[in-house]
Amino acid sequence: MNLLDRLVADGKTGLYVDGTWRRASDGSEIEVVDPSTEEPLASVASAGPSDAIDAVAAAAGAAGAWADTAPRARADVLRRTFDLLRDREKEFAELMTAENGKALSDAVGEVRYGAEFLRWFSEEAVRIRGEVFRSPAGDKRVSVLKQPVGVSLLVTPWNFPLAMGTRKIGPALAAGCTVVLKPASDTPLTALALADVLEEAGCPPGVVNVVPSRRSSEVVNAMLAESRVRKLSFTGSTEVGRVLLAEASKRVVRTSMELGGNAPFLVLADADLDLAVEGALQAKMRNAGEACTAANRFYVHDAVADDFADRLRAGMERMKVGGGLEEGVEVGPLINASTRDKVAELVEDAAGSGTVLTGGSAPDRRGYFYLPTVIADVARDAGILATEIFGPVAPIVRFDDLDDAIAQANDTEMGLISYVFTGDERLGMGVAERLEAGMVALNRGLISDPSAPFGGWKQSGIGREGSHEGLDEYLETKYVGAPW
Repeated sequence: MNLLDRLVADGKTGLYVDGTWRRASDGSEIEVVDPSTEEPLASVASAGPSDAIDAVAAAAGAAGAWADTAPRARADVLRRTFDLLRDREKEFAELMTAENGKALSDAVGEVRYGAEFLRWFSEEAVRIRGEVFRSPAGDKRVSVLKQPVGVSLLVTPWNFPLAMGTRKIGPALAAGCTVVLKPASDTPLTALALADVLEEAGCPPGVVNVVPSRRSSEVVNAMLAESRVRKLSFTGSTEVGRVLLAEASKRVVRTSMELGGNAPFLVLADADLDLAVEGALQAKMRNAGEACTAANRFYVHDAVADDFADRLRAGMERMKVGGGLEEGVEVGPLINASTRDKVAELVEDAAGSGTVLTGGSAPDRRGYFYLPTVIADVARDAGILATEIFGPVAPIVRFDDLDDAIAQANDTEMGLISYVFTGDERLGMGVAERLEAGMVALNRGLISDPSAPFGGWKQSGIGREGSHEGLDEYLETKYVGAPW
C-alpha cells in the first residue's frame, strides 16, 4: 500500500487540528487531481473560517508549553522528523509526483532538500542566544532576550509542497512557536502526510495544525483577524502577497514574504558554454520551470548567442516529457489547465518577435503538458520578459554591451535571484554586486541551501528563510534593564 492509499485508509485526509483528524465543519472537500492524467486522486477536507479559528485556538493552547519545552527537546522532534522523511523519501516523492505532476527525480530532490531544513533548524534550535552587558553609563545591566513570536500562520504554494512547509515549520518549531499551516489547495496531500510524520516524531498536539481549504482568502483573513495570531509567513505570488500585507497591517502582524521572481540569466562572451547550458537547464527546467527561482529571461552576448541557443535547444529536445512516474521522465505536466494556457499565450506573443527553435506547443496527449521551448532573438520589450512564465520556456535576448545587459536584468519590480556565467570570476563578482537581487548564482544553476539566507529584494519579498536569519524571523527581541 502506497502513502496515498494509507492516508485515505487511515482517515488522514481531513483537517489536522489539535492532534486529531476531522472533517470540515460544513462537510466541504477538495478533489485533488493528478495533472498528468486529469483524473482525481483523493478528496481532502476543505476548511471554513470556523475550522481555521479552531486551529488557531489549538495552536494558542499549545503555545505556552511548547515555548517552555527545552530547546534540545524541540530539536529532537525536528531531527526525528528529518530521519523519518529520509527513510521514506521514495513514497513521499511518489505522493508529490501524483498530486503536483513533477518528475520523480525532481520530487526525490525536493524531499532531500525539504528534509534538510528540519536537520538545519534542529541544530539552530539549541543556539538561540541573547546577550548581557553593562550600559555605557554604568548604571544598569542590559539584558537582551530572544523569545518566540507566538502563533504563526504559514501559507504555502503548490509548486514545492514539502519543502515550502519544512522551510517554515522548521524555524518556527525551533524558535518555540506553534503553527497553523494552510497548504495550497492543489497539493494538500503532502502537507497532511508531513503532519502525520511530525506526530510520529513526537510533536505534541496543537503544535502543528494543517487546514487545507478551497476558500483560501476567507480562511486566511479570518486567522489574520485573530488576536492570537502573531506571525504570517507566506510564499506565493506578489499579487497575493500585496493583499496579505494589507490585511496583516490591520493588526500589525509580523510578516515574512517570499514572493514572485523574474530571474535574469546572463551569459557573457567568455562563458564556458558547456557549463552555461548545463546551468540553464537546471535553472530553467527544474520542476518544469514552475519555480520562483526559475531562470525567466536569458541575456546572451552576441558572440556566443547562436551557439548557446543551439546547445540549449538540443538539451531541451533530449529531455523526456511524460507523467512523472514514467521511467526516465525529466519534464512532467504543469499544475493545471490555466497555467498551461498562460504559458501558451506567452509563447505565442513572443514568437511574433523571435524564432521558436524547439517546442512552442502542447503535446497531443491527456494532461497539462507543455513542450520544452526555446525562443531565440526575442525583442527586448516582449511581454514574456516582464512576466513570471512558470513553465518550460526559455526566451533569449542578445546583447553586446554588458552595462546595458545589467540594466535590462534590473529593469523589473522583482529581485529574487539572478544568474551569471563568465570565465572571469572577478568580473562575475562585480556583475553580481550590481544585480538587484537577494541571491546571485555565479556559474551555477542551483544555489538554494538551508544554511544560506533565501529571499529577495524589491517586490520579491520581505525577510529571509533558511540560515540563522530564518530562525530570527520567528523570534522577538526583548530588552530588560536592571540594576547592575
